Amino acid sequence: MTFDEIEGPIALSIAGSDSSGGAGIQADIKTFSALKVYGATVVTAITAQNSLGVQAVLPLPPDIILRQMESVFSDLAIRAVKIGMLGNEDAIDAVLEGLKRFSQVPIVLDPVMVATSGDRLLEEDAETALRTRLLPMATLVTPNLEEAALLLSDHRAVGEGQQRDQAKRLHEAGAKAVLVKGGHAPGGEAIDVFYDGAQLQRLSASWIDTKNTHGTGCTLSSAITAFLARGATLFDAVERAKHYVHEALVQADRLSIGRGRGPVHHFHNVWREKE
Repeated sequence: MTFDEIEGPIALSIAGSDSSGGAGIQADIKTFSALKVYGATVVTAITAQNSLGVQAVLPLPPDIILRQMESVFSDLAIRAVKIGMLGNEDAIDAVLEGLKRFSQVPIVLDPVMVATSGDRLLEEDAETALRTRLLPMATLVTPNLEEAALLLSDHRAVGEGQQRDQAKRLHEAGAKAVLVKGGHAPGGEAIDVFYDGAQLQRLSASWIDTKNTHGTGCTLSSAITAFLARGATLFDAVERAKHYVHEALVQADRLSIGRGRGPVHHFHNVWREKE
């Protein structure tokens, strides 16, 4: 009897490794586990990073990335895929080849291009490949304000109106559905804009005053992936994932990890106060 028959679905994270455990592959596995989904991984890069920033990045060879995908898809019943940090065009090519050969499941693309610390995580010459070749394959793309601007070669959106406009333009550029995240915008609300060509939706949550925000974007995209793996519709998965991340931020100060921006509380819905 398989895990799928006993417990629940399987999701795959294709992303970079974060040595501090707050973002990347590590955050994705924690999120999958917290949401009762088994997590498999394809590592695209190894980073040396902590709560203070990114100190080094080592991209993995594209043949190793593809071999990981072959191993996972040939054996596990993957129900949804999250794609995070890819790093360079060779990695994008490998992932594209793997998806064409093995995957017919929902794909959530988190276009990791620049870390919150300002460190670049995608080579500039790879942006075109990400925008023109990988973005159209995704069921949903989840850029933050900075990433949406880079994908559109535009200025960062100021205000909700520009955020909506950029969501529509990304859809016109080939994305099947878009979630432009506004959590880093000033103000008392964290406003995200969802657009799939038919419905334009505003998702709002109160802004949480915490420095523990490391891995927020990774966590949101992997939560959406988890809910898709569990059978949710796309917009329902987005709504439920936003609620999960909001609560992870509300509870983030229960953790004290590192001297800088610590992680959100991935297991806020699992760990008990008494424990």
